Amino acid sequence: MAAFGMKRFRSETHQATTAAEKAHAEIASTTHDRSASNQLAPRRPVLKRSVRRGPIGNVVVMALAGALVATIALPAYAFAPGSNDAQFAATESTQLSKTGAQKVDVADEASTVTVARDGFKATTPEELAAAAEAAAAEARRVEVAAQMETYAAGYDGPSVADYLANPPYPNFDLASVYNVASQYLGVPYVYGGATPAGFDCSGLIMYVYAQFGISLPHSSTGQGAAGTRISEADAQPGDLVIMDGHDGFYAGNGNILHAPYEGASVRVQPIWTSDYYIVRLGI
Repeated sequence: MAAFGMKRFRSETHQATTAAEKAHAEIASTTHDRSASNQLAPRRPVLKRSVRRGPIGNVVVMALAGALVATIALPAYAFAPGSNDAQFAATESTQLSKTGAQKVDVADEASTVTVARDGFKATTPEELAAAAEAAAAEARRVEVAAQMETYAAGYDGPSVADYLANPPYPNFDLASVYNVASQYLGVPYVYGGATPAGFDCSGLIMYVYAQFGISLPHSSTGQGAAGTRISEADAQPGDLVIMDGHDGFYAGNGNILHAPYEGASVRVQPIWTSDYYIVRLGI
């Protein structure tokens, strides 16, 4: 009986062991299959969700960043190397200015004082320019007076008035006028001159035409108004070339015989401008 019981116990123990080993083998097989399946199956990518910030979020982030930078920089501004050195220390005068109140006493009579401009008057730029012009005109007058003295002393022949009273060429023609004018080539220019001692532009014309009994003013404008204006194509030697502030004798071929300016002499030269007109006298 005991032997039978022991045999049964052994049989049941063997069956239990066999069942346990079988179960363990199945579990291992299942685990192996799952591992192989996982290795063969493609892995799905892990998607990261992007976080989007709205306008308010951006403002908050920028504010926090600015605060962080300011916090980091604050110690650098708060500490200045050498600020406690002697050269940066406050002086006695600055300390006195800070601690002591400054006060200015003004007399009560100051409010009753009347401020008025004194008698001084500044010279204006216009007045200075006018004074300079007046000085230049006076210097010119003195110079001309000296020239006229020399001029008068250098000539004692007939004057314009003498020729008008007794003209040497009573028969007037343009060719004769030009021939008489040519006699004075080389005479020096003298401002206001009207004799062979010296001529200015209108003085030469006045002196030449006086010898034909024709009276003219000592002025280029007046001489231009004394004759008849003609075309340039009809101009002949002896006619007048009238310009702005200047005149002379037409010399033919676009030339002029005239007393040009101070320092020069009576000469013939090409007309240098188109701003002129021709005047004929005696018609």
